[in-house]
Amino acid sequence: MHLETLIYEKSNGVAEIRFNRPHRLNAVTQTLYDELLRILDDVEQDSAIRVAVLTGEGRAFCVGADMKEHGSGNRTPFQRRQYLRGEQDVCRRIFSLTKPVIAAVNGYALGAGAELAIVSDFLLMADNAQIGLPEISIGTFLGGGVTHLLPQLIGLAKARELIFLGDRLDGTQAQAIGLATRVFPATTFMADTRNFAMRLASKAPLSMAMAKRQLNHGIHSGMESALTAELEGMTFCATTKDWQEGVDAFAEKRQPVFKGE
Repeated sequence: MHLETLIYEKSNGVAEIRFNRPHRLNAVTQTLYDELLRILDDVEQDSAIRVAVLTGEGRAFCVGADMKEHGSGNRTPFQRRQYLRGEQDVCRRIFSLTKPVIAAVNGYALGAGAELAIVSDFLLMADNAQIGLPEISIGTFLGGGVTHLLPQLIGLAKARELIFLGDRLDGTQAQAIGLATRVFPATTFMADTRNFAMRLASKAPLSMAMAKRQLNHGIHSGMESALTAELEGMTFCATTKDWQEGVDAFAEKRQPVFKGE
């Protein structure tokens, strides 16, 4: 797969996707969105991949829109809308992917970069990283479903504060309000992130996919719908080879080896 703006590597069930525009602090372009969609499709289709990690080359995760391109004035209104739709399509794909996505925020995550991190299943941050939503401060608006997801993660009052004021949070602050899942030292950040990813990759993939879907949608469906969906999930999992492997491994006091079957 030829890529201009991303680095894509697979190893031990983990797909690592790195934004590769460090000279622009990994600011997003239409090409980056297009390439990221192609990669996410590959992650979905590759049965050997159990988890995806998004991170950035250099000192940023992703600082959002490339303002140099925005300011060039060379795009038609249709092209501008297509560019803006690119982020919505990518975030929708991350949300609907059957495999967990980790945002490994190694540096600045601002604007669209923060939104890509927020829509991911796990948001890991280096202790010296920063995340923020400056859109209101520069006269634009938010994307990536953040107006839906952020209040669920941190509460409506705190979401208003972050969005209206545009303040940046470091890793410790983000974890304290429930935005960051884990915070790791900058010196060991990627090693710690990969260890976290490997723990996820060792779990039963069919069960993981069902859990992700139900967690993402169950909050809106009510208790009875959740109970019905869970019953169907438990019934389905009990028909799989992975279920039998889990039972056997427990009885034999060993770690299960799941195959997604």
